[in-house]
Amino acid sequence: MSPSTQTSPLQAEQDACAEAETNPELYQHFANLVSSLPSSEGLSHNQFYRHDQGWHTGLVVMVGAMVADACFTARPSDIVVATLPKSGTTWIKSLLYATVHRREHHPAAADHPLTSLGPHGCIKFFEYQIYTRNKVPDLDKLPDPRLFSTHVPSVSLPRTIATSGSKIVYVCRDPKDHLISQWDFAKKFRVMNQLEPFSVEAAAELFCRGLSPFGPYWDHVLGYWRAHRSPPDPTLFFRYEEMHKDPAAHVRRLAEFVGHPFGTGEEEDAAVDAIVRLCSFEHMSGLEVTKTGKTDLVVGAVENSSFFQRGVVGDWANHLSPETARHIDAITAAKFMRSGLPVLS
Repeated sequence: MSPSTQTSPLQAEQDACAEAETNPELYQHFANLVSSLPSSEGLSHNQFYRHDQGWHTGLVVMVGAMVADACFTARPSDIVVATLPKSGTTWIKSLLYATVHRREHHPAAADHPLTSLGPHGCIKFFEYQIYTRNKVPDLDKLPDPRLFSTHVPSVSLPRTIATSGSKIVYVCRDPKDHLISQWDFAKKFRVMNQLEPFSVEAAAELFCRGLSPFGPYWDHVLGYWRAHRSPPDPTLFFRYEEMHKDPAAHVRRLAEFVGHPFGTGEEEDAAVDAIVRLCSFEHMSGLEVTKTGKTDLVVGAVENSSFFQRGVVGDWANHLSPETARHIDAITAAKFMRSGLPVLS
């Protein structure tokens, strides 16, 4: 088959999802299981259920994560982006896709897939986009390297990821900024569903109790940090604040980690800078796909613009009281003690 007639990785994924078999019995089994779990009110508009491994989220999303665990067969060449929501997910997806596929899609090309599909169309979530609505797609048809993403904690990753040697790219963010970004995102959904938004102090109380999507925050971060610190588990650990300071250095680290390092010629052609520009907030937020497009998630069609917040480091200071900030800092210091993970200040 000539290159011009080869199916692109994105087209292959779309075909696999379109042709997916359905297994309503499996989905119903997990839906019944989740419905039996303890539940409580969370930050979002949905009831939160508590997974037996200690994290919370809505029913259909948790079901998707369980179906992924039951059905997904990982490969050593797979690359999985793992984050908590509102921790730089959209940005790291953009950087990863542009880096891995830079030879097929030059980062300066006007028809780059990121400019028409957006990051969540290029790298899809297991629990929000792939294993949804009774579908069990045949992902074996996809060419290497397959790129996926998830918000689940490390203990709940599809089990074959750990045994296959798949690479995991994790990004964490200062807990206070993560909280504020999550609170702001959740407010929109509560208003859409005619629910009263939580105050920031009420949101902080839920956060400190671990009642945040895919949290508790500290357990989520520590799970992936320990994987990063325990070779040979292939986990790359980034901090959003450090990425913000020097994105080009992190793109180089990312490329090296996933097995696509930049060559001398690419460095001379400023390929790294081109990827940083392509994936920058200024560029991505101005695209038509961002301003008017939507991403179909299992929870509904979400406006792409809602995924693009500027992500200012330290914005929490404009919202949290000093007392609340000190309380979160104290929890973080206690949780991260002796982990080797520096506490952001």
